[in-house]
Amino acid sequence: MATSGGIITGKAMALGLALLACLVAGGESRGPIYGALRAARRGLVDTGATVFDVTTYDAKADGQTDNALAFVKAWNAACNNSGPAKLVFPTGTFVSGPVVFQGPCQGSNPITIEVKGTIKASTDITEYSEDGWFWFELIDGLVLKGGIFDGQGPAAWQYNDCKRNSACQHLPVSLKFNKVKNILVDGVTSLNSKGFHFSLTFSQNFTGVNLNISAPGNSPNTDGIHLSSSDRISISNSTIATGDDCIGIIQGATNVSITDITCGPGHGISIGSLGKYPGEKDVIGVHVRNATLTNTTNGLRIKSYPGNRQLHATDIIFEDIILNNVKNPIIIDQNYGFHRATQPSSVRVSDVHFKNIRGTSVSDVAVSLECSSLNPCDRVELSNINLSYAGPPLRSKNMTSLCTNAKPIFTGTQNPPACL
Repeated sequence: MATSGGIITGKAMALGLALLACLVAGGESRGPIYGALRAARRGLVDTGATVFDVTTYDAKADGQTDNALAFVKAWNAACNNSGPAKLVFPTGTFVSGPVVFQGPCQGSNPITIEVKGTIKASTDITEYSEDGWFWFELIDGLVLKGGIFDGQGPAAWQYNDCKRNSACQHLPVSLKFNKVKNILVDGVTSLNSKGFHFSLTFSQNFTGVNLNISAPGNSPNTDGIHLSSSDRISISNSTIATGDDCIGIIQGATNVSITDITCGPGHGISIGSLGKYPGEKDVIGVHVRNATLTNTTNGLRIKSYPGNRQLHATDIIFEDIILNNVKNPIIIDQNYGFHRATQPSSVRVSDVHFKNIRGTSVSDVAVSLECSSLNPCDRVELSNINLSYAGPPLRSKNMTSLCTNAKPIFTGTQNPPACL
């Protein structure tokens, strides 16, 4: 564990190391820098950038040394540079406990972080007093390129007791983005996270492209990408294999675009769960297109808890999706987490479109719309649904659809047959 002025663990330590980066007058966002981000994507922003190599700040790629202090020193130097800056992790294997890369930063261009090798998380779970490994906070303009972030989850998964303990402490997220703007993450591999692979909260204008996210199908709560309270999010051209949701879109997520995703194993692509906590915000504008899901325990899912938490999930499109050997291919579950709820869900679900969905189901109920009796689903469309059965032999009937508290609109092909 890296120390600075005594033993300090977890995020508190990392925030202390990042203090210098916070001492920027005003602490306000620099505003939109979309042009600079586009230039960074083309590789132009590196021209004339001052390079900050983490090994210059005593980081060692020996696979043993905890480099948290060296990483934050290098970040602080790059963040406080008045011109274009590039933070480089050279080839080799680095080890690090939790760190925070915190802004605001001084330069007018986005900072580029280029990882050429592998960064492994320390395995001592007591170092993580907060639920994050690499934190990115209060940054306006960042390009994170390449590299492997290995969370070394197998050493920690035994401590996940969330299935039997509702008050469990979640294991740390590998890459946690909080209160950031104008972020591009390109070509990053996240391997065996302890908790979620990526988490995004209270942020705007985030693009993730060419991501490779991987953990075993039985790894607990290793969601690929977890989105909440954020606006203008684009995830594309990525491969996700996890032990939980490939992508989870939670309360307060708006204007989310997900395209060209390969998912599996995992729990599919989910909106929710919603309605569990007070003060949750609406989910508006989620468009999922051109995705392939294989051997997942759910396909395209909207889920909400029963109870009196009020919010709205609307303007949702799942389009041009291939499902291969998927359980629960199309599902709206407003009774999530309960077999016999005493109170219906107060979450409103409307303007939902499942279009051009094809493939195979291992469930005899391939389309299940179990909506709230208090707020029946409104304007749900199923257009050109073509699923065939690939599970164990059925005893007495064909694959079916189920609709409860919903009157969906059916157009085009309907396999299984439309529910009445």
